[in-house]
Amino acid sequence: MADEPLVLGIETSCDETGVGIVRGTTLLADAVASSVDEHARFGGVVPEIASRAHLEAMVPTIERALKEAGVSARDLDGIAVTAGPGLAGALLVGVSAAKSYAYALGKPLYGVNHLASHICVDQLEHGPLPEPTMALLVSGGHSSLLLAPDITADVRPMGATIDDAAGEAFDKIARVLDLGFPGGPVIDRLAKEGDPAAIAFPRGLSGAKDPAYDFSFSGLKTAVARWIEAKRASGEEVPVRDVAASFQEAVVDVLTRKAVRACKDQGVDHLMIGGGVAANSRLRALAEERCGRAGIRLRVPRPKLCTDNGAMVAALGAEMVARNRPASDLDLSADSSLPVTETHVPGRHRHDHDHVHEVSKDNLYS
Repeated sequence: MADEPLVLGIETSCDETGVGIVRGTTLLADAVASSVDEHARFGGVVPEIASRAHLEAMVPTIERALKEAGVSARDLDGIAVTAGPGLAGALLVGVSAAKSYAYALGKPLYGVNHLASHICVDQLEHGPLPEPTMALLVSGGHSSLLLAPDITADVRPMGATIDDAAGEAFDKIARVLDLGFPGGPVIDRLAKEGDPAAIAFPRGLSGAKDPAYDFSFSGLKTAVARWIEAKRASGEEVPVRDVAASFQEAVVDVLTRKAVRACKDQGVDHLMIGGGVAANSRLRALAEERCGRAGIRLRVPRPKLCTDNGAMVAALGAEMVARNRPASDLDLSADSSLPVTETHVPGRHRHDHDHVHEVSKDNLYS
C-alpha cells in the first residue's frame, strides 16, 4: 500500500554490510556485502577487518539496494540502523552512514536493536507478528529466549547463554575438526550423513535444578574437543560425520526443548526462531516436530533472512514509523552492549524534520 512507510535499514554489527528497503511489511531490496572470506584464514571475525570492509562496501551497497527496490533516496520515510549490540567499530560505520543520509535527506533516524530486528524480520516472510511472540534467537554471538509483547517497545529477556553462543560452539568444533570457518553450514551438511545418537554428548543446563531458560554450550564444546583428542591420541580415525551429527543434536535438542517449555509456561502459542543458526536444517526440523506436538505455531524466516541483513533493520524501522515511535537524535551513538530491552534509541525530544537542513539534494540519488 502506498501509505505504508518506506524505510531503508543498515546493518553492520559484525562482518555483513547489509542494506534493506521495505515498504510496510513488504521486502523491496536486500543487498548484502560479506567480508567472511577475509576472516576465514583467522578462524573468526577480526573487528578491524570488518570495520574497514564496511567502510568500503557501504555506499555501493546502498546504491545497489535503491536500484533493486526501484526507489529514490528522496522517497524514503526514514533511515533505520543497528545501534547495538555488536562490534563497536563495525557499528560505528553503520551509525555514521545512517546519520549522514538522514541529515542530508531530512529524514527521521531510528537507531534500533539488533536482536529485536532479528525478531521483526519474520514479518517480511509471514506477516505481522502475533503479540506476544516468543522468540528463540541463535547466532554466533547470541543464544537468547525473548518474549515480545510489542516488538517496538517491549521485549523481555527470558533466558540467554551463560558462556558460548550456539553459533560460536559450531565454529569452535568445526575448527577442531579442521572443517574451516564458518562452521555452521559444513557441520549441518556433514551431520546429514552421520548418526546423531552415535556419541552421547552432554546437554548443558538440563538438570531439574538448572535455570529453565538459560543455555550453556561451553561444557559441550569441551566434551566434544576432548573426545576428538582422545580418538586422535589412540591412533583411531575420528568419525567426523558422527561427531558432527551428535554434536549438532546436543545443541538443537537443548535449544528446542527450552523454547517449547518457555512457550508453554508463558501461555504463548507462537514460537519464532531467528539468527544465523536458525538456518540449520536439523534445528528447523526438530523445532517443527516439537512445536507440532505441543500445539505451537512455528515461524522461521527463510535462511537468507535469518543471517544478519539490512532487511531486518528496515523491517523494525518501518514498524517504528507505523507506530509513531520517537526518532533518534542525530547525535546517536553506537552501543556495543545495547540491552534487548532497549528496542530502539529514542531521541531526547521529537524531531521537527521540517527544519532539518537538506544538503546538496541535486547530488543525491535520483
